[in-house]
Amino acid sequence: MKLNDIRDNDGARKSKMRVGRGIGSGKGKTSGRGQKGQKSRSGVAIKGFEGGQMPLHMRLPKRGFNNPFGKDYAEVNLGMIQKFIDAGKIDIGQDLDHAALKAAGLARGGKDGVRLLGKGELTAKAKFIVAGASKGAIEAVEKAGGSVQIIEKKVDADAEAKKQKSADKKAAKAKK
Repeated sequence: MKLNDIRDNDGARKSKMRVGRGIGSGKGKTSGRGQKGQKSRSGVAIKGFEGGQMPLHMRLPKRGFNNPFGKDYAEVNLGMIQKFIDAGKIDIGQDLDHAALKAAGLARGGKDGVRLLGKGELTAKAKFIVAGASKGAIEAVEKAGGSVQIIEKKVDADAEAKKQKSADKKAAKAKK
């Protein structure tokens, strides 16, 4: 056997059908799309349309709701923090805040900060500065000799100014 004898198995590479190339090809003229209508035109995707029958996504009941005021915390368990401390990925000499936990790869997302949860054990003494913590997590950290400081998310100065401005407008409108 030589290099020039090597070939794919029969049927291993199937060439794509070239449509619209004459009547003899079997896919000429309308290219297998039938005659006229929306689906014969280009740029059409009728997703979820079931020919006038009520589509599945509309037959199923609505469920739940999205809380517009819900907080988005990055939840971190004490067991994982201890694991990262043992591996040397977290320096306990510094305060453990959102930035430190994110840099270590523990806190993912959480635009409203980090929430500490009490799953697992913590043996290292560490100081946490977080947006929230469960009762069990606070007890476990204090038992290990550490401390938990809970901070409030900073409110934008711009947002505060907008609130004040709208309040002033309402007051001026009420005077009239």
